[in-house]
Amino acid sequence: MSITASIRKKPWLLLGMIFIALLAFLVNPDSMDKMFGKDPNILGKVNGEEITRDEFNDQLGLLQQQSQGRPQQGLEEQAWQTLVQSKLIKQQFEKMGLKLTDEIFWSQLQFDPMFSIQSAPQNYDEKGNFKVAEIKKQIEELQQKDVNQYNEWLKVKKSIEYRMMARQLFANVSSAVTANKKEASELIKQRDQLANIDFVKVDYAAFAAKNPVTVTTKDLADYIQKHPVMFKSPATRNLGVVFFPAKPSAADDALVLKEINQLYNVGVDNGNGLESFKNTPSDSMFVELNSEAQIKYGYVSDQEVPQEAQGFVKSAAPGQFFGPYKSSDKYYVTKLVSKGEATQPKHILISFVGSDIAKQDKSITKTKEQAKQLADEIAAKVKADPASFQQYLPESSDKGSAQQGGIVGWNLPGQKQFVKPFQDFVNTAPKGAVGVVETQFGYHVIVIENKMPVYKIANLAKDIKASKETENKVYTEANTFIQSIQGKSFNDFSNAAKKKNYNFQNPKSLLRFQGQISGLGTDKDEEVLAWAFNGERNKGDSNIFTTGNGDYIVAYLNGKQEAGIADPESVREQIEPIVKNKLLAKKIIEKINAAKAGNLDAVAKLFGTTKQSAQVNLFSPNVGGGMEPKVAGAAFGIANNKVSAPVEGFTGVYVVTKKSVTTNKQPGDVKQIMQAMQQQNAQMFGQSLMKSLQDNAKIDDYRIEVWEKASKAK
Repeated sequence: MSITASIRKKPWLLLGMIFIALLAFLVNPDSMDKMFGKDPNILGKVNGEEITRDEFNDQLGLLQQQSQGRPQQGLEEQAWQTLVQSKLIKQQFEKMGLKLTDEIFWSQLQFDPMFSIQSAPQNYDEKGNFKVAEIKKQIEELQQKDVNQYNEWLKVKKSIEYRMMARQLFANVSSAVTANKKEASELIKQRDQLANIDFVKVDYAAFAAKNPVTVTTKDLADYIQKHPVMFKSPATRNLGVVFFPAKPSAADDALVLKEINQLYNVGVDNGNGLESFKNTPSDSMFVELNSEAQIKYGYVSDQEVPQEAQGFVKSAAPGQFFGPYKSSDKYYVTKLVSKGEATQPKHILISFVGSDIAKQDKSITKTKEQAKQLADEIAAKVKADPASFQQYLPESSDKGSAQQGGIVGWNLPGQKQFVKPFQDFVNTAPKGAVGVVETQFGYHVIVIENKMPVYKIANLAKDIKASKETENKVYTEANTFIQSIQGKSFNDFSNAAKKKNYNFQNPKSLLRFQGQISGLGTDKDEEVLAWAFNGERNKGDSNIFTTGNGDYIVAYLNGKQEAGIADPESVREQIEPIVKNKLLAKKIIEKINAAKAGNLDAVAKLFGTTKQSAQVNLFSPNVGGGMEPKVAGAAFGIANNKVSAPVEGFTGVYVVTKKSVTTNKQPGDVKQIMQAMQQQNAQMFGQSLMKSLQDNAKIDDYRIEVWEKASKAK
């Protein structure tokens, strides 16, 4: 039983720190200095404070580790944003006169997610006290014995410090947000007072049906100019993309089916005659040599078998075949070799002086008798209450499995994964059984967590791929298309793609380091982005790219937005409805004023609509089924029986007459309202702080320039 391999006394030191290859742009800085006449190790600045290449690489490496097993596209942008926010937090922290001393760091360490009792129970004693002195000692020893790992700890420590500063900053800011009696009294008044109104609404959609308006680029630009902070934009590109997938043809499909039938029924010449899947003496070797299945041979659950064969493995007898059948992009023949049952044990290891574990971990001081007594006590309590197993995990000397809830993996039929006493219990005990077993590692409190049926299969599979002939046809189609749109407008490009019913996309605000292009998602997305952001690229340029699957991408650069205020057309979809309503509102108000409509009936007649009645208050300004705060404001801002000026609302233009104001007293005194206001305001302020810091910061991003120059240098 390889328990020793899974025991990690100091998981926070074993973060791996083996960074996945850190991008092709990491060339020799010295040669770049000479070539470019500037320091390429500075990737940007936040309010004048530099973001260095080393900082970026450290942050990217940490994110790469955390994302193992998951897609890594876009991690560069995530690393950049994390560094920008960290710098802003640190700057604001220091502006407020706050300091993160060494004493504060160690006193607050236990509250960091990395060191919490849930993620690192080994850092707490049996009473739940944080072992800060022990951790300090381990780091001091590391500094003396292993400089590389100590340097990695310093990188981790830096990220922890940023989190600590963020918590303290937000706590201080939130605590300063208060509410007074006057504010609370006004809020109660707004909540309880109801204005009884008559109103006429000129609906935007109804008016536009007879009076259409066109939103021009200038209209969008005028709106953006009035709200510049809302439309601060990094460098983006507007791109047209046409995707030409190299899909297998019907002939390609038939060819693969013929090939798998040949392997299944006839065979291949192995030097001693024909050997087929049906007559092979070695299923495992045959599929290893001839199959393209993800799982070629071995035990699987029914869910790991292609869906088309799941019923077969459950009901078939060993030795039977199923297929050929098609599943996704493969043809399969599946053979059921045998059936069995897999067992999932979990354990708590109580080691004692003299055990193999104790030879490595000098903190283990229990005698063999004490360990046996504790193991028996835990087993008895777990038998009485299975849910209590979790609370005893901190006692386990196997810290690696303890972090996984004590689970030590699935044991398959015939497998000898554990040392004999442990293995014997796993092989014979039923699901839910609890027992104590002694091995050279100590006493194991074992629980059989789960059992499930498994099936040993041999999977013969062949990918259904596009043939060379099919790939050439797609290549010709893609090249014919790009040649046909050379030097033409984007409208010509998009219309030609749509006319041919090609897979066309038009992402309007692509970022250089976002990793993947929405609607595309290929191994060439990053290359397309690099092409689009190349400084030599001009609007109207096009290019063709080939993916690893033999697909083709034709890209057309429709627009370049450098860092600054967003290009109006790049945000048209976002703001066009708002701007359109404003243009409609202007026309409606001009028509009301020109007609000099002095009462609601006259306004209603002017637009062929009706007068309505409602109750509205400032706290919840619901009018006609929608929230209209300006209408509520107008209702309370005019005298009784007076007609308001036209009000530009969210869904239409309103003209209002207030008839009276009534009070509907609701529960809640001034003190309660003050407390509620303070909590809500603190929460909202905290959420807005980071955005405000970023909106008002001077952020210089040199990455595109540095990346491009590095690419040219290769």
